[in-house]
Amino acid sequence: MTSGNEIIPAPRAVEGPTRGAVVLDDSTTLWAAPGTEATERWLRATLGAAHGLPLRPGTEDARDRVRLLVDDTLEPEAYRLSVGADRCVEIRGGDPAGVFWGAQTLRQLLGPEAFRRAPVRPGTRCSIPHQVIEDGPRFRWRGLLLDVARHFMPKEGVLRYLDLMAAHKLNVLHFHLTDDQGWRIEIERHPRLTEVGSWRSRTKFGHRASPLWDDRPHGGFYTQDDIREIVAYAAERHITVVPEIDVPGHSQAAIAAYPELGNTDVVDTRALSVWDTWGINPNVLAPTDNTLRFYEEVFEEVLTLFPSEFIHVGGDECPKEQWRGSPTAQARIEELGLADEDGLQAWFIGHFDTWLAARGRRLIGWDEILEGGLAEGAAVSSWRGYAGGIAAARAGHDVVMCPEQQVYLDHRQDGGADEPVPIGYVRALEDVYRFEPVPPELTPEEAAHVLGTQANAWTEVMEDAARVDYQVFPRLAAFAEVAWSRLPAPERRDFAGFERRMAAHYERLDALGVGYRPPGGPKPWQKRPGVLGRPIEGAPPRH
Repeated sequence: MTSGNEIIPAPRAVEGPTRGAVVLDDSTTLWAAPGTEATERWLRATLGAAHGLPLRPGTEDARDRVRLLVDDTLEPEAYRLSVGADRCVEIRGGDPAGVFWGAQTLRQLLGPEAFRRAPVRPGTRCSIPHQVIEDGPRFRWRGLLLDVARHFMPKEGVLRYLDLMAAHKLNVLHFHLTDDQGWRIEIERHPRLTEVGSWRSRTKFGHRASPLWDDRPHGGFYTQDDIREIVAYAAERHITVVPEIDVPGHSQAAIAAYPELGNTDVVDTRALSVWDTWGINPNVLAPTDNTLRFYEEVFEEVLTLFPSEFIHVGGDECPKEQWRGSPTAQARIEELGLADEDGLQAWFIGHFDTWLAARGRRLIGWDEILEGGLAEGAAVSSWRGYAGGIAAARAGHDVVMCPEQQVYLDHRQDGGADEPVPIGYVRALEDVYRFEPVPPELTPEEAAHVLGTQANAWTEVMEDAARVDYQVFPRLAAFAEVAWSRLPAPERRDFAGFERRMAAHYERLDALGVGYRPPGGPKPWQKRPGVLGRPIEGAPPRH
């Protein structure tokens, strides 16, 4: 049994707990008003299974009941969870999502056993103290990027991460599906993207300067039915899946499958294979009409699979050397009257901005897409620091704040020698907890363009699910509180109080089977002795 002050992310207001409790047992019924059907299904499948509760359908005014309803006097995604003296647990949500987030809080109130898949103490009654929790999110975009291109995560792993996101009230999965090291989504019109582009013959183990290789072929992809299942599973949990198809850089896997997509007048693209190491790759897409048509056909299929408002097109880390040496690229620069290769990249991104807008979607890309100008309606993922997000918001563009120096979860969690494959700055649990997504330089009008924030799990050095768990948790719990809760300024945040609540949350993560980094450091099987990383010393820059 957990009181309201042990909830993660922290709720807006808690009255109680007071004397008295509601007991959930075999006689407890479940009444669900229209609009709450997804939460009704989730409660029976999850809490019902964990505690052996049938949660039979009941009437709205039955005794010993759980009651779900939408109350449009509440804000979108907000909820009011009442555990009352009339022996009722009631969840009111401002919309269906709010009801679902209230159910996530109810799960935490029931203790760590509620996070298991079957009862561990059959017959134990679930007792919840009387209390009222009123809550709602700070941001509408509370995201996690999963990079399944560098190391493939099988479908079951993605579904598991959607459940973990839901448990932390995160609502956007940024699904990084393509890169130099692999193409992970079936495109029926272009089958070689997965036949060739979805696997590589070997993989660099550790940072790109490491002498170590994993000589096993690595690969995998999601069929279109897999994608439909993932998107539907996410929607049941009020999570939006935003796909990323990288252009014009990070594209060697596509070029390996279809060499004509590359700059054939400066490099023998037929000799390219799916890249087996890390870093910024020089092989980028050719700025030709053929390339544009090819990717339009890719995006046509992507749009049928993902109903999201936003489609991510990458747009980052696109070296210009091949374009500088390509007569074809230079002719296109002259034809379009562009100043240089940066303008060519802006033209490339702008083409798909217009194309997506014509189909009722919005383009989002990494902050490099600001270079050379950005069309109205496009949004920016600010990753190189805060500066890109500040510039975008001041120019009237919506922004998702995900600065590398603050919320890249591949960065190491401690400065100790036992940290596995240490990458980047030390970003401890407390550092993530004190992250502030809205830069103080923005006016209130500019700050309104900050849609929210996102933590990014890049998987170059995360070779399997256990490594992903280690890098993501427990820091994702701190990030979730930053994204959901209205916290004080970073220096005034009660990290000691958060750590106390984490004591209860670690038990929940244990019940879920999450291989998080323990507070005292990695367990022996979580270490990677002798595998070269790329640690950066000192505090990260502010911008």
